[in-house]
Amino acid sequence: MASYPDLLEDRISHLPPRKRRELALTAKILFEEFQQAQSSRNKKILRNGRILKLVLFGSYARGSWVEDRASGYFSDYDLLVIVSKEDFTEPEFWRHAEERIDREWLVTKRIKTPVEPIYHSYEDVNGQIAMGRPFFLDILRDGIVLYEAEGYPFSKPGKMTQEQKQEEAQKYFDKWYRLSQLALKHARTSFEETTVDGREALNFSAFLAHQATEHIYHCLLLTLTLYSPKMHNIKKLRSLAEAVVPELADIWPRNKRLYKRAFELLRRAYVEARYSPEYEITKEELEWLFERIELLQNRVKEICEAHLKENIVK
Repeated sequence: MASYPDLLEDRISHLPPRKRRELALTAKILFEEFQQAQSSRNKKILRNGRILKLVLFGSYARGSWVEDRASGYFSDYDLLVIVSKEDFTEPEFWRHAEERIDREWLVTKRIKTPVEPIYHSYEDVNGQIAMGRPFFLDILRDGIVLYEAEGYPFSKPGKMTQEQKQEEAQKYFDKWYRLSQLALKHARTSFEETTVDGREALNFSAFLAHQATEHIYHCLLLTLTLYSPKMHNIKKLRSLAEAVVPELADIWPRNKRLYKRAFELLRRAYVEARYSPEYEITKEELEWLFERIELLQNRVKEICEAHLKENIVK
């Protein structure tokens, strides 16, 4: 396996030594698996790419991370991985890297903090910065570049007007909140029409419940930050949403086994509820999930409407 570049560790001197080691191991995995993923691709265009920048953002960059053992809430390492081409941002390209990072977190325990990377091309990031997108401007302002290749500067920051932000945020809220409500409505309809042994209908209901959850997290992130990653993984979306609005963490408490099991069933439903004969979920589990999703929807609605009201251009 090829070597990977050294991190600019002097830029994270505010972090304890253990956390600096965890970030170094995470970076090592990302670089190694990127190289491995390239070598396994048939297309030549996917064999000549690079990781151009690795940026730590969020609470660990700002020095405001949380480790609350009582509630089970721990801040994630938020990492922006900037690659040379859009082809390298697809989730499948990073699947093995994320599986390996998860093993280090869940099995070997060499990484004791969850890692949530997002992937964007250099052209895309600079375009977002030039347009004045708040999410990327925040990263530009508060983020810490852990690695960067020479000759790839960030573009000059642009600026969105308050009117533009408000209009875009309102459109996002209207679209994604409606989609979340619709998905939950259909999930309940499928559930109500399920016979005692109607496992197929229960699984379809679970898939729709996943969609309701995914959509409401997109709603929150897009309305508040004008950004949400293109992904279906509600665990990652939940982490990003809770980083923006920490009080949402009590929707799915991490220190209660029932909550963790139910959320994991919901996370798996996107693929397994449709395609895996091994996937099973009970009526009782679904009823409980519906209640939590509706609570999440109501909370997000309150938060987003308050945000939109506060930012009305007068």
